Amino acid sequence: MTVKGRIHSVETLGTVDGPGLRYVIFTQGCLLRCQFCHNPDTWKMSGGKEMTVQELVDDIKDYQPYFESSNGGVTVSGGEPLLQAEFLVELFTELKKLGIHTCIDTSGGCFSRSPRFMKTLDALMEVTDLILYDLKQIDDAMHKELTGVSNRHILDMANYLDEKKIPIWVRHVLIPGGSDNDQLLQRLSDFIATLSNVERIDVLPYHELGVYKWAELGLDYPLEGVEPPTDDRVKNAEAILNREKTIVLN
Repeated sequence: MTVKGRIHSVETLGTVDGPGLRYVIFTQGCLLRCQFCHNPDTWKMSGGKEMTVQELVDDIKDYQPYFESSNGGVTVSGGEPLLQAEFLVELFTELKKLGIHTCIDTSGGCFSRSPRFMKTLDALMEVTDLILYDLKQIDDAMHKELTGVSNRHILDMANYLDEKKIPIWVRHVLIPGGSDNDQLLQRLSDFIATLSNVERIDVLPYHELGVYKWAELGLDYPLEGVEPPTDDRVKNAEAILNREKTIVLN
């Protein structure tokens, strides 16, 4: 039986979701309820459009010349892509036959050490070149408040990716009054320093670009009134989180 993916939307020639020009697939469904989410319309598992691997590959092929000229490829984001890991195994297997770079943007929110999930995830990692890994909050209690779930399994997945030697780019959203705290940033930096597979650390300034979607869905926006961080605070966070990499380079 052909495995179908539930797809929210597609962005062609994206520039912020991995190296080079990217074909970005946004999957439908997510277990987290992040207070700053700019895609709350991806939360419901039943939304989106069902698509086959072949349908996506046929469209992706049109953009291969752009990937080849920019060292780009395909990124699957969400929602939470790993909720559809079996579909991603099939998709990435076909993309690797075409020599296309593959990337997943994930929060690790559905990670589990259960044998069934691990079997699928191990297979997926065999055809995955890069993980964009969202570490939203290092403090467990604050992570629960921010996202609705614990971060224990999320940190465990970071260790799993390290064990598998899968390259990752760590992403951290900087929220004034929340994650924009030097002590929390230092704790996060200390955790990142335990990982040997981190190629890059990106600080993503909190923004309000998705607030209108909350209103359209009839949802109360929990961070109402929170302003984006200043440039100085972003630079401060970058310096703290990249401290270990700076020490190594020096």
